[in-house]
Amino acid sequence: MAELSLFERLENLETQLKKLVEQHSQLRLQRDELVAKNSLLNKEILDLKGQVANFQNQDKITKIVTNTTVEKEESTELKHKLNEYIREIDKCIAHLSE
Repeated sequence: MAELSLFERLENLETQLKKLVEQHSQLRLQRDELVAKNSLLNKEILDLKGQVANFQNQDKITKIVTNTTVEKEESTELKHKLNEYIREIDKCIAHLSE
């Protein structure tokens, strides 16, 4: 009877050990997925920070163009040219980022 009890305890221990090993494997996979997701999110944050910087530069340039003392027509033309240059630069940056 004592041997049967010992055998049952060993089976229970083995079952628990298998469950723990399986749980460990699942947690390891989950951790790897979270690490990968974290890397992607960090990259996205850097990209968004770059976009914010670009928008701030565009805003500064727009303010400079608006505040220049030139004819209204010249100011509008200059603003359009600068916006065109900014769009081209943004396209180049996006292309280089790929």
